[in-house]
Amino acid sequence: MDFAVERAFNSLYIYLDIVFLVIFTAILLWKKRYLALIAGVAGSIIYFAVDYGIFYHLMGTRVVTGADPMWLLLWLSISYGLTNFSWIWLLLDRNSRWVEWSLLIVAGWVAIAFLSQGLGANFAQISIARGTARYHSIMAGVMFAGYLWLIIQNLRTKTIEKTNLLKLLAIGIGIQFSWEAVLLISNIRPTGIVPLIVNSLVETNLGIPILYLVHRAVTGKFNENLSKI
Repeated sequence: MDFAVERAFNSLYIYLDIVFLVIFTAILLWKKRYLALIAGVAGSIIYFAVDYGIFYHLMGTRVVTGADPMWLLLWLSISYGLTNFSWIWLLLDRNSRWVEWSLLIVAGWVAIAFLSQGLGANFAQISIARGTARYHSIMAGVMFAGYLWLIIQNLRTKTIEKTNLLKLLAIGIGIQFSWEAVLLISNIRPTGIVPLIVNSLVETNLGIPILYLVHRAVTGKFNENLSKI
């Protein structure tokens, strides 16, 4: 299935988002959630390598209008890489304050979107778009392979300690759905239910099994403040 994933916003959106990222990072440091922050930095690098390196340069599916592509995609990669990967890490943690972290991020996204739409008329207008047919099939394959591995491991084990697959699905689908929905209701993304559904099922969800395995390995050796267990 091919459809365009589009977004139109103003530069005030970027400025507000940068302020939010600074606040979010400061809170992570304050609460000594260093592993979550490291996961967010790693996610930012991965997003930038994929979006700018693969989508924009290699495949030519990413189009940017009204801004320098490299700097815009660097900001965009940090914006969602930092929040998404840190949020995933925090939700994978046991005994984490998942309600507070989730509300912080979603409320931040909502505020940024609506404040920029309401107050940003005099700011530069920017639009970005990308096609999906050339890579969603690959994403779906990666997602299936990751969950297949976890399913097989669950079927093999006879102990109570099995991977909570429903929790992983809720995280993978819920995080992508949250920011897709914010973009949709704030009119930053053109009206359309298909991108909301397909992206929520595939895009963030494909990396959840891998990040879960990384999280399990790392947190078995280190506490969140980087002290050894």
